[in-house]
Amino acid sequence: MNKLSGKTALVTGSSRGIGRAMALGLAREGALVAVHYGHDEQAAKETVALIEKDGGQAFPVGAQLGTPGAIDQLFAGLEAGLREHTGHTVLDILVNNAAATTTGGTPEEIPAEQLDQIFEVNAKAPFLIVQRALDLIPDGGRIVNISSAVTRKAIPTQVVYAMSKGAIDQLTLHFARHLADRRITVNSVLPGATDNGSAVFQIPEVRESMSQISAFKRLGEPEEVADVVVFLATEQARWITGASLDATGGSLLG
Repeated sequence: MNKLSGKTALVTGSSRGIGRAMALGLAREGALVAVHYGHDEQAAKETVALIEKDGGQAFPVGAQLGTPGAIDQLFAGLEAGLREHTGHTVLDILVNNAAATTTGGTPEEIPAEQLDQIFEVNAKAPFLIVQRALDLIPDGGRIVNISSAVTRKAIPTQVVYAMSKGAIDQLTLHFARHLADRRITVNSVLPGATDNGSAVFQIPEVRESMSQISAFKRLGEPEEVADVVVFLATEQARWITGASLDATGGSLLG
């Protein structure tokens, strides 16, 4: 416990699901967490309340990524919250988790507008967030980008999502080299089929089918992915950078 005492963190897309678990995990280790949300302010406040009930500290920050002015809005709220809670705007840990998903369909059916939307949120926004955050992140800071197992498997109906998450892997690789002189580690985490609370996971047939993907024949839990993120944020992970950590429960073993 308290491996992150005195640290500050931003987790994008942390109002629910895996992002919420990441925010809770970082807070349990002592970090002050900025809980970002795009649409659901109430869900973000629930995440903050859960953290505070657990004895931690957090505050919500709203910005709909992929829309004009969103990055400015995000950082205005982040810096204001950091000043209020700490008196400064230092950001020790950045977790790029927020993402838009595709609605399915074959590659031939995907409209150009959907391609633009997915890349705006999943690729462009994380780049701009890292770029902007570098003025706040001190030497020795941590950046964790959430990629996906679909970057390692061929799933034609998920091609656009997979392409956007492949960009996250490249973001990780190149910024890891670029920031090494500052001892800022940059890594990505690849979740697999994880019960993030979505309605689809309440359908027995879907749960059974997706459980078979993992070597353990079950769905992952949000906390199991969050634990990997928390580890990468700690001092124990200081010698890991530019890595893509498989958090799929063995889904990529074949």
